Amino acid sequence: MLNKRPGRAAWLAFLVALVAGALTVFAFAPYRLWWLMPLLLAALGVLVERRPQQGFALGYGFGLAAYTSNFHWIYQSLHNVAGLPAFIAAPLVLLLPAYLALYPGLVLWWVGRLKPRPGLRWLIAFPAAWTLTEWLRSWMLTGFPWGAIGYSQITESPLSSFAPIGGIHLVTFAVALTAGAVVTLYRLRGAWLLLPIAASTALWWGAVALKPLRWTEPAGAPISVALGQGNIPQALKWRPDVYEMTLARYYRQVATTRADLMILPETALPAFLDDLPSGYLTMLLGDATRKNMALALGIPRHTRDGEGYLNAVVALTEPGAPSYAKDHLVPFGEFVPLPLVTGWIYQFMDMPLSGFSRGGARQAPIALAGQKVAFNVCYEDSFGEELIGPAKSATMLANVSNLAWFGKSNAMSQHLQLSQARALETGRPMLRATNTGMTAIIGPDGRIDAVAAPDTEQVLTGQVQGYGGDTPYMRVGNMPVLLGAALLALIAGLIGRRR
Repeated sequence: MLNKRPGRAAWLAFLVALVAGALTVFAFAPYRLWWLMPLLLAALGVLVERRPQQGFALGYGFGLAAYTSNFHWIYQSLHNVAGLPAFIAAPLVLLLPAYLALYPGLVLWWVGRLKPRPGLRWLIAFPAAWTLTEWLRSWMLTGFPWGAIGYSQITESPLSSFAPIGGIHLVTFAVALTAGAVVTLYRLRGAWLLLPIAASTALWWGAVALKPLRWTEPAGAPISVALGQGNIPQALKWRPDVYEMTLARYYRQVATTRADLMILPETALPAFLDDLPSGYLTMLLGDATRKNMALALGIPRHTRDGEGYLNAVVALTEPGAPSYAKDHLVPFGEFVPLPLVTGWIYQFMDMPLSGFSRGGARQAPIALAGQKVAFNVCYEDSFGEELIGPAKSATMLANVSNLAWFGKSNAMSQHLQLSQARALETGRPMLRATNTGMTAIIGPDGRIDAVAAPDTEQVLTGQVQGYGGDTPYMRVGNMPVLLGAALLALIAGLIGRRR
């Protein structure tokens, strides 16, 4: 009888895939070793080229290790902050990587089943399939785009110049194509070597040539901005005995700051807008008005019917106090997915305000200090195509966040890198006001102009120029890249079918 158990070589290949996946954490912020990502993907490709029948296992192992190493900070929010017992928190933390790893697993399973033609597999099928699956996971089950390989290139790599052309998915395609070219160099011989060399040379030469181009132009006069960082630990944020200290801290920041525009972070004030102490808003408004300073702050507020509540940003110094309310909510954190199935978890957790309502997809930018500011809240800036509409009629983007949920982890730096990608895609500056970090001013080229030290109380100030006009990505969105990848995948599937 044949022994169907995996042999030593199979286990060794799986172990190498695990190590390669775990090392991807160093390709992203805060480490930003962007060149590491295509090399690690290429190592995975060589493993699959040597053992195509093991494609799914190798891809799944790579993804499981990659997403676990990149998102281990979820445990901090579930156990240390929300109070979920470790025996429940740990399996839940692994549940997300276990799901996300299905996507690279399926890609490598399919690539391994194609005919053994390296050029077809790695220069066409692999980058196309990897791009399509990363787009798929960015919206399936409300979407989780963090960890897409394109973000590893923002903004130090020449490949980042593809972001304003075709968005982060075009950057992902370029990274996967580079990795595929390395795999084909390993497999091809003789004149065929010119194929991956020509493909990678054209790709990188194009990226370098695009780098100096600017797709948008200045709009209006530069303004001075101030971004508050209160540094209130999440474990203390909603405690009644800390409430007055929080109000005093943010009032002091407003009272001692001079700028054209000041923004305070997500849920900076831990109370509903209508429940703040009498006179507090009047004090904030009075200080800001005397200095001719526009002021916007993150605070929960009730819906118009009073039945629900919103995660909002309110512009206090504008007539009628216009606001933006978060629309793309975080599952488990801001709404309860499948309450009949998952509702029992909340009896173990300390999760105030876990049932937010959606703010609506078409919310206009807010006019502040002579500029039009399109706000987004927390991880809404993970979804590039959702920000195109607001950015078209805005001159600046602004993100308010509270990542105190994740402690002193990589989550803050990874989120900053996502904001850099959105600035690049839209050619707009991005202002980031956060509770604990990373509070930053990002230029329209995605570069960080100023950043506050994390886990400190301070106000970050700087001069910011608004921008108008559309990048190519704002005109066409993700569709051209997705259609191109789908066409390439179809061609590879038809040519590479095995009997």
